[in-house]
Amino acid sequence: MIYPDNFELKIGFDRIRELLREKCLSSMGIEKVDNTGFDTDPGRIREKLSATYEFQQLLTFEENFPSENYFSFAGTLEKIRIEGSFPQVRELFDLRRSLDTVKSILHFFRTREEGRYPALKRLCRPVKTYPYVIESIDRIIDRHGSVRDNASQRLREIRSEILSKNALVSRRLSAVMKQAQADGIVDSDTAVTVRNGRGVIPVSASWRRRLKGLVHDQSASGKTIYIEPQEIVEINNDIVELEYEEKREIVKILIRFANDIRPYIDDLLESSAFLGEIDFLRAKAVFGNQFKSVKPVVADKPSIAWKEAVHPLLFLAFKKLSDNRKVIPLDIELDDRNRILLISCPNAGGKSVCLKTVGLLQYMLQCGITIPVRENSECGIFNDILIDIGDEQSIDNDLSTYSSHLINMKFFLRHGSDRSLVLIDEFGTGTEPMLGGSIAEAILGELNRKKVFGVLTTHYTNLKHFASVTEGIVNGAMAFDNHLMQPLFQLDTGKPGSSFAFEIARRIGLPEEILNEASGKAGVENINYDRHLKDIARDKRYWETKRRNIRQHEKRLETIIDEYEKELAAAKSLGKEIMTKARAEAEKLLKDSNRMIENTIRQIREAQAEKEKTKNVRKELEDFKTGISGEVYSPETDSEKRLSGLSRKAKRFKARTKPEEISEIPEKEKPLQVGDSVRMMETMAAGEITEIKDNMVRVESGSFSFVVSADKIERISRSELKKMLKRRPAAGESSPGLIQRRLDFRPEIDIRGMRAEEAILRVQDLLDNALMVQHRDLRILHGKGNGILRQVIRQYLATVDIVGSFRDEHVEMGGTGITVVEMDF
Repeated sequence: MIYPDNFELKIGFDRIRELLREKCLSSMGIEKVDNTGFDTDPGRIREKLSATYEFQQLLTFEENFPSENYFSFAGTLEKIRIEGSFPQVRELFDLRRSLDTVKSILHFFRTREEGRYPALKRLCRPVKTYPYVIESIDRIIDRHGSVRDNASQRLREIRSEILSKNALVSRRLSAVMKQAQADGIVDSDTAVTVRNGRGVIPVSASWRRRLKGLVHDQSASGKTIYIEPQEIVEINNDIVELEYEEKREIVKILIRFANDIRPYIDDLLESSAFLGEIDFLRAKAVFGNQFKSVKPVVADKPSIAWKEAVHPLLFLAFKKLSDNRKVIPLDIELDDRNRILLISCPNAGGKSVCLKTVGLLQYMLQCGITIPVRENSECGIFNDILIDIGDEQSIDNDLSTYSSHLINMKFFLRHGSDRSLVLIDEFGTGTEPMLGGSIAEAILGELNRKKVFGVLTTHYTNLKHFASVTEGIVNGAMAFDNHLMQPLFQLDTGKPGSSFAFEIARRIGLPEEILNEASGKAGVENINYDRHLKDIARDKRYWETKRRNIRQHEKRLETIIDEYEKELAAAKSLGKEIMTKARAEAEKLLKDSNRMIENTIRQIREAQAEKEKTKNVRKELEDFKTGISGEVYSPETDSEKRLSGLSRKAKRFKARTKPEEISEIPEKEKPLQVGDSVRMMETMAAGEITEIKDNMVRVESGSFSFVVSADKIERISRSELKKMLKRRPAAGESSPGLIQRRLDFRPEIDIRGMRAEEAILRVQDLLDNALMVQHRDLRILHGKGNGILRQVIRQYLATVDIVGSFRDEHVEMGGTGITVVEMDF
């Protein structure tokens, strides 16, 4: 049960319906949108949500789903149920195209692998296709929707006769025209024209008697008469009779077709309903992808456990604004322990938006529409949603504001149950606060005894006290910055909120003596209670911020320790490798030395101590010794220095080790690696490589990160990087090159008429420049045409990591001829 009758208008679902209608392709889909309503069966709701979410995935990852020729043909089929009736040629053409669309959709799902789109495949099972029906239509009309000449033998003969007689009329008319020109009845430049579907000759009114025939028309001035020559009147009459016979023959053909397919009408109606359901699901899927909606976990019993819930209409409203405002998502939980959430905060703090978000999203869910919450959020199913929002006062019914609220409360108390969701805005207002608060407290207690679920908003202190001591009711507050005196639009559950009445009044500028007097009238107890609420809220925000910062530091610390442990292990492995290599070289050196010494002794003996020969041999030995001295080094000492240095760095969490120091390849010729210091050749911006993917490199420079092509950067040393970072402009400043780039940057390019390779190069430059100037929203004008250039550009965008998403422009601003790109960095 939904209460009141204007429920959809109050929560904004009427606008959701309108958005869904705009996304439908046919009148069948629009009819489905208009007929969709609140459902309480968990099984049906799960099936609807599954089909919608699968369609969202389909639109995201598939490209060739049929999306044309969604025509409603149920009316045509119902008409030809009657014996002797027949469809119009246009209706037959629409039926043919729609059946082809149904066939393409069924083929699409049947060719997908097992396990994909199970809910949509279940939807396809009862649908049957009859090739005989399509073949019968193809024998009657061609692909342009015109009746074929060979639809029947008699039709071929009739049309052949019409062509023959038209040719005869043309010849006779030309002969009469030439004769009239020769006789001077008409000018030499006069041409045959058509009036009332007949070929006529324009003749001056003064010569009308000289050309025998039938007058069909005259000019506005009356000076020109249009005459059908007598010689062709009978032939044209024959043509008219043949045309009537052609129409009668076409009707016979259509009647025979209707008689042939009449046994299949019920199955064809199933195909029509299937096409409308697909159109409806597609509209819901487009809508869901627009808001990044998901299918939550659906429970049979009433409950709500939403994470990061977003009001879709508020999201659209903020998106249209130029100040880039974003909707603050809400975390809301209602369960058997805390069934009723009582929200309190200052006016314009967001509590009514929170209440409407609950009502709208729950209603959308039970209408089979996916909702914008985080994945793994949980939703229960309610039998009733009852709301009291806004002012229902009426002069006609003699209802005041408070009376209308009490009537709603009476309805809630009578019909509320443990499967009802009650939403009440500004609970208890509209009358004297003390009495109104007491009545509201009694109503709240009764609703709690009935175990209803609900979200209520209030300013009354007695209701906050009641919620804090009553099981089943939990206080909640919309966060408020009491220093800046502005709402934060974040829901905090577990504590009541302050109305900040005195602070807001003081900020507005009410005299201090007025505020002091009001404080005295309010009483010390109420003032202290409100002050304590503010202090609790302030302390909670402070410690939550501290805790969040500590968690971030701990995570970063664990990452750094893990990195250094890996680097130490690599360094030890490197040390062992160096030692092994050094031993091998030492053994080789020792063998070479022994061989050289033995050779020297042998040569001296053979020379028999000849002075000159001995001197030369000793010189060779000294040269060999000198060469050895230049090559010998101490690998143990070198390795120990490296290990001790790494240990000190690990303890102080300093910079990484540089394995390239032992490389024998020149620095400039080595391939780029993660950790290399590089510099952009165009802007001279320097940083360190953090990721390499294909030919694209992500570089981090302080808190700034950018992705560039590998051929646009060059490797530099660590010392150069440090110098360049020291010379980098202070925070908030930019280099002259970057400033000029920002001035020259345009977020839109026109690639119409370009080849694919040239267009992709232009898009690459646009993305690089956007990354440098940190511009997130881009527009690519590629035109519509055959859609080839649009497809090529989107395939490329899908491979670029810094592209967050892309979509068609709004239909009023270019539609499919423009691709809107949102960068993600």
